[in-house]
Amino acid sequence: MIDTINENLTLVKGFNAQSKEEVEAFRIKYLGKKGILNDFFAVFKELPPQQKKDYGHALNTLKKAVADKVKALQVQNADTSSPGLSGDLSRPAFASDLGARHPLSLVKNRIVNIFSQIGFNISEGPEIEDDWHNFTALNLPEHHPARDMQDTFFIQTDPDILLRTHTSSVQVRYMENNQPPIRTISPGRVFRNEAISARAHCIFHQVEGLYIDKNVSFADLKQTLFYFIKALFGKSKIRLRPSYFPFTEPSAEVDIYWGLATETDYRITKGTGWLEIMGCGMVDPNVLKNCNINPKEYSGYAFGMGIERIAMLLYQVGDIRLFFENDIRFLSQFQSEN
Repeated sequence: MIDTINENLTLVKGFNAQSKEEVEAFRIKYLGKKGILNDFFAVFKELPPQQKKDYGHALNTLKKAVADKVKALQVQNADTSSPGLSGDLSRPAFASDLGARHPLSLVKNRIVNIFSQIGFNISEGPEIEDDWHNFTALNLPEHHPARDMQDTFFIQTDPDILLRTHTSSVQVRYMENNQPPIRTISPGRVFRNEAISARAHCIFHQVEGLYIDKNVSFADLKQTLFYFIKALFGKSKIRLRPSYFPFTEPSAEVDIYWGLATETDYRITKGTGWLEIMGCGMVDPNVLKNCNINPKEYSGYAFGMGIERIAMLLYQVGDIRLFFENDIRFLSQFQSEN
């Protein structure tokens, strides 16, 4: 019987068809319910165990050869007269569109790359935080009025657990586990209980930076920010205005001179030419103490910015909601920057 199988194997390998009808007849002859292969399998069931191994191997070889031959002949004799059909029916009907990086990812990567060139590493932490890392360690003890500056999503079953309101919590965790010198940036997603509008969203992204070492001064902070702003925006004129953040002292808001060259410049700068882009300051000694760093020996600076705000400036996007709607018409505009 194995000889019969091998004879059929030779016939299958040498078979050719000139039409779809011939291919279908060949398929039925071997693979149909009353086909040759079914007859061979019926014989296989009646064989003694010692003969089944060789017989089964020859039979499987024939079955595979038939399946391969049918597939090849179907492709060879495919009807290509209809528009859109090709010889290979397994090919996709239409080309797939290539995706693009999200504009927020593009901006985040640019920011990370700029700071990595001056020695900053990247640190990450959990988005679900505890009160200590998000507030208390950052000089915001319970009932501190500055907590109201950040409308927080608390976990209902445990008031000590919340969705982080800033990536400063990552800096606290980093300082707890690393001794100075520390030079790190913390990009990530944060959450605020705010009404969604063209200028605000309950979910957004931040990049915060931290540098701790001996004899770090405000002058070091200013030069770092000047380097960053020049590299990202191409602007060389900045100003620092006194401000308040619980975890830095002194604190400042950073403005860049955007200019008044166009009507849009007048609109986004309210006719002043200046734009606020981030906050910064010297790390409060209490924060260093909470993270087991001696404030008498070390000092440092911190800064933070919203990625959406930077992206809106760079790409002149007027509505923050566009970054979250996944409209392919909007996202496809950034393919050239990948």
